[in-house]
Amino acid sequence: MNIYSKILNLKAQGRKQFAVLIDPDKVNQDTLKFVCQTAAISKVDYLFIGSSILTNGNLRQCIETIKGTCAIPVILFPGNTLQICELADAILFLSLISGRNADMLIGNHVISAPMIKQSNLEVIPTGYMLVEGGNTTSVQYMSNTTPIPTDKNDIALCTALAGEMLGLKMIFMDAGSGAKLPVSRKMIETVSRAIKVPLIVGGGITTLEKAIEDCEAGADVIVIGNSIERDPSLIERISEAINAYQTS
Repeated sequence: MNIYSKILNLKAQGRKQFAVLIDPDKVNQDTLKFVCQTAAISKVDYLFIGSSILTNGNLRQCIETIKGTCAIPVILFPGNTLQICELADAILFLSLISGRNADMLIGNHVISAPMIKQSNLEVIPTGYMLVEGGNTTSVQYMSNTTPIPTDKNDIALCTALAGEMLGLKMIFMDAGSGAKLPVSRKMIETVSRAIKVPLIVGGGITTLEKAIEDCEAGADVIVIGNSIERDPSLIERISEAINAYQTS
């Protein structure tokens, strides 16, 4: 079974999924191994790998370390065309549908398509929606786009619907790495009720309570990144909370 089929099957069962986002620039070998081991013990579903910008050029080494440490599927979450590696299992082929930057909508895809085609990566077309997070995040600056205002649920709804109608297989609502404010419960509820494709939510999720709130609101996959860089034990605690939610 490929990764997208797994996501669909678990969504159909009403089971929430948990992904840990790893920025190759922000982890050393020992920390990365610890995160992978903790994620494996905690039964994390996926490891997302990527960043708005990479300065160390160690994406490949990062994936090699992950593959040598655990069996969790590795999914590329690329910030640009340089963040492609055939060692991963899949790639979120992101179209930034909340913005009007042509490069983020289709331009970078044209450049990267031949490289991805030559790899064995499973390609998952994903509508990426940047939501206002209370501060200027790296993805907002690097993408040169304006995020959806946090109280504009109607805009989020229409954007997600358009992405689904265009044939994108998932919608990813993200407040951005280091966001002060996460995506609101109301916005998640509004979008999740309107679309049939899986909904991923990330950015600014720092507590167990918010992770569970997002599950209740209709998120299918919860993504944690920045917060586990500060406190890796959060992986285990959030995983336990999500698993407890499954059986409640």
